[in-house]
Amino acid sequence: MEEILVMKDIVKKFGQGHTEVTALKGIDFSVEAGEFVSVIGPSGSGKTTFLTIAGGLQSPTSGNITINNFDFTDLKEKERAKARFKEIGFILQASNLIPFLKVQEQFQLVEKIEHENKQAKLEELLKSLDIWDLRNQYPKALSGGERQRVAIARSLFNDPSLILADEPTASLDSDHAFDVVKLLAKEAHERKKAIVMVTHDERMTQWSDKIYRMTDGKLVLQ
Repeated sequence: MEEILVMKDIVKKFGQGHTEVTALKGIDFSVEAGEFVSVIGPSGSGKTTFLTIAGGLQSPTSGNITINNFDFTDLKEKERAKARFKEIGFILQASNLIPFLKVQEQFQLVEKIEHENKQAKLEELLKSLDIWDLRNQYPKALSGGERQRVAIARSLFNDPSLILADEPTASLDSDHAFDVVKLLAKEAHERKKAIVMVTHDERMTQWSDKIYRMTDGKLVLQ
């Protein structure tokens, strides 16, 4: 399988002088197309820093990142934003849906940016996630699990090669949380997406192809 995300010797430091903190200490990590990988660890271990660097939301202090054979490391912010939009889907702890837009309207911004009508693709995607019947609902009318399924659909809509999920089950009850994780694993395997999920809840890792543990800024394969 093709490697989608490759991180080599990633170091991230914050502050300087006596206040300097090294959040990531020489991370080596990769994920392939069709692979669902979990990164676990306690709060403050560096998981979120790892994910924001993997997604090009901030730059490493040193090290190298490629996404889909495209060097992300030293891109200017405008180029990085463009590449991020094309290559990466994000799923956050809160579903981050726009409250005054109906479910199907949540996808129109992507269509406007890409200047094309993707209605048939949207219908197929919402049906595959079992939320087509909710397309005319506002977020407040949805359950937490339904909102996260819309967020997953939105992350897939642009057909990115890499999807990064930051604690996507944190606000859900156990049943809905397991459903969301099983769905992520299914999407990785069936759509050949590289999906990385950061979580502190080890129960959520049972469908993962690989599990890494983050401890004090170091990442170790379980």
